[in-house]
Amino acid sequence: MLPVVIFGAKLQPDGSPGRTLWLRLAAAHAYGEAHAPVLYIPTGGPSHPSGMREGEVMATLLGAAGVPPDALLVEGTAPDTLASVIACTRLLRQRGHVGPVAVASSSYHLPRCLVLMRMMGWPVLRVPPPRVPAARRWGRRWFWRLREVAAVPWDVLLLSLHLLRAGRDGD
Repeated sequence: MLPVVIFGAKLQPDGSPGRTLWLRLAAAHAYGEAHAPVLYIPTGGPSHPSGMREGEVMATLLGAAGVPPDALLVEGTAPDTLASVIACTRLLRQRGHVGPVAVASSSYHLPRCLVLMRMMGWPVLRVPPPRVPAARRWGRRWFWRLREVAAVPWDVLLLSLHLLRAGRDGD
């Protein structure tokens, strides 16, 4: 089964999925339908004040769309992209997975996800991102793109340090 890692996005104040999460999930589900059988791995931890987890919200929505429970593996602990990459890698290795991993996110976020998953040693497949932008306003779209410009080298540095430490500690 091809794993499809779906990176989470912020939940609405009432705990429902926001536009970005819906779009990422729809893109991942469409990819999964075209490349079945897949194992969906929605990721995202308790970023909501209520303690709700993005990964669990996505799993519920995928289940409602007809995805069977044995095609879902929720990673609900990671609060950010880097932690999601590390946690999903741990889950996949525990399952003995060695092949490619499909990665689903928004177009502005996808390059960082791909780089980090490659750094963890995965051959990655790019899930085509949603065709519509996550943010409707031009200014917000540029904000998220500029944020990623800073986030990529920062996360690469942090993951490099994590990998050096893991190698030293024998993980």
